[in-house]
Amino acid sequence: MDDQENEGVRPARAADVPAVRAVTDAAYRPYIERIGVVPRPMEADHGADVAAGRVFVTGDPVVGLVVVEAFADHLFLGSVAVHPAAHGTGVGRRLLRFVETHARELGLGEIRLYTNAMMWENRRIYPKYGYELVERRVDGPYDRIHYRKPLG
Repeated sequence: MDDQENEGVRPARAADVPAVRAVTDAAYRPYIERIGVVPRPMEADHGADVAAGRVFVTGDPVVGLVVVEAFADHLFLGSVAVHPAAHGTGVGRRLLRFVETHARELGLGEIRLYTNAMMWENRRIYPKYGYELVERRVDGPYDRIHYRKPLG
């Protein structure tokens, strides 16, 4: 992960857990009223995710992060969170490129993710980065749009 596009993205450490929580809350809080439920990433056990090596952060102080989990045939992107104060600065783009590089380094040929159907901003962003719509599926209170990105 020495290439320039991944510069500044690093594994989160235990000391980052409060920042991970704060950035996640700031990024997802605006969606609570729109979707009618607390977004799943806000309820995550951030300490456990950091300890398991699933969280990667950028910025000092932390302004963005991703939560990923490797499976046998894909990398699951569970959350992308960018602090609202950093919107429009390229943080999200850098994190998405990092995820792609990370998946390749792990020998995985696909990235999968889902977003809430009411988070229409995400539904515009992911296809711009090569993510293909797979399906729309309701899971309890969550109406989710599932995407995949084959890495070829």
